[in-house]
Amino acid sequence: MNDGPSPANLQVPGVYRRRIGDIVVTALSDGFLDAPYEVIANAAPDEIDAALSARFRPTPPRISVNAFLIQSAGRTALIDTGSGSSMGPTLGWLPANLVSAGVSPAGIDSVLLTHMHPDHSNGLCDAEGRPVFSSAELVMHEDEVAHWSDDSAMARADERQRVRYFQAARAQLEPYRSQLRTIRSGEVFPGVTAMPIPGHTPGHTAYLVASGRDELLIWGDIVHVPEVQTARPQITMVFDTDPDAAAATRQKMFERVAAERLLVTGMHLHFPGFAHVVEDRGQYELVPEAWSFVV
Repeated sequence: MNDGPSPANLQVPGVYRRRIGDIVVTALSDGFLDAPYEVIANAAPDEIDAALSARFRPTPPRISVNAFLIQSAGRTALIDTGSGSSMGPTLGWLPANLVSAGVSPAGIDSVLLTHMHPDHSNGLCDAEGRPVFSSAELVMHEDEVAHWSDDSAMARADERQRVRYFQAARAQLEPYRSQLRTIRSGEVFPGVTAMPIPGHTPGHTAYLVASGRDELLIWGDIVHVPEVQTARPQITMVFDTDPDAAAATRQKMFERVAAERLLVTGMHLHFPGFAHVVEDRGQYELVPEAWSFVV
């Protein structure tokens, strides 16, 4: 796994804590990826540039990759595991940032996955294929396991998808078979409720963290390029399993969180990623939460 960036080049530690009632949620950066325009399925490069430039963002898209630590009722869960050593030097920083947060892999009781794309699940195992979180249960939607284990679906995929998605998911999952708990919905960890949000993948799952009057929705990959997809929810990614369903799910999610003024975060919001969605005459805008200096 990557040791993370050189300390001389770090701006701030990739660790940020946010209290949700009695639960502490810690955002952990796995790094970033400068993505080619081609990852966006139905928008031209000049459209993407215009949307990013209007929000003072670099082009082509720079995509953050985050994971989240949940400390609740004396137990610790990790939501997603980052990319491990599989996606280059600008990613794979999660292990170092987990250490910065004062938590070892052995201290993780549960690993909850939003889905099994490589930037979310390739951190399950080290470069030799050994489980990193050997004492943790692995929790994910049963449709996610079924999809990546489906030989017919794998046969229909192109070569890149077979290797990067299907084969990688199977390799990451195999050492955890005896620790695997599949779910559909409902409470899966103290104060954490699983919400199916299919489309991006069949078992794509959000997690609602609730304690007292406080709530936080960790919405997985509802957006990958926030400046583009918040303004135009119909824009999809080439790695969406069902693009139409992904776009419809995104639209419904925006409607809900805007109406409920619900705090959200996600794996590809700019670190630390806590934000609200506001709606104005049918247009949505992502409003980052102000940095909090105390937990």
